[in-house]
Amino acid sequence: MSAARDPRPLTGEPLALDLLNTRWNREGVTQDLLDGTEGLEVWLGGNGLAGTYPADAAVLRHLRQAREALRAAVHGSPDEAAPLVDAVLAHGRIRARLTAAGPGEEPEFADPAWGPAWLAARNYLELLTRDPERIRTCAGGGCILHFYDTSRNGTRRWCSMAACGNRAKASRHYARSKES
Repeated sequence: MSAARDPRPLTGEPLALDLLNTRWNREGVTQDLLDGTEGLEVWLGGNGLAGTYPADAAVLRHLRQAREALRAAVHGSPDEAAPLVDAVLAHGRIRARLTAAGPGEEPEFADPAWGPAWLAARNYLELLTRDPERIRTCAGGGCILHFYDTSRNGTRRWCSMAACGNRAKASRHYARSKES
């Protein structure tokens, strides 16, 4: 496992959104955690997938494809995005099993290199099933991060209150003070 620290400003979101958040803006410049296998190793480790999937070129290629499909699903029309997400999902399936603990499901892949990409696409479907309106893009100007709103009343607007939320509030305060 990589000893590298995850440089992203927002982590810990559901897998699908965490994959989208491998791109973020820093001082107006878009950063990309998946610009190489080192970043892939950080992402796999941060999502409990290190050791199960290698941080190699094939996994990276498939994960980038899934990220673009999810981006299209979140920001585009369902008609255009569905074939892209379905193309990722075509590489795996859920296998129902009976275990000692009772009924269970496990993902199964013809090519294990598709595992992380498929898991992220599958997670997106789960989020859509739960509450699609809570899949959000940060309202902070210039921020491209995504989050799943788990607030009680469902009114979260920013990826982080400390970063984007504070900037928005400071900007409103400055605008009000200029009017006075």
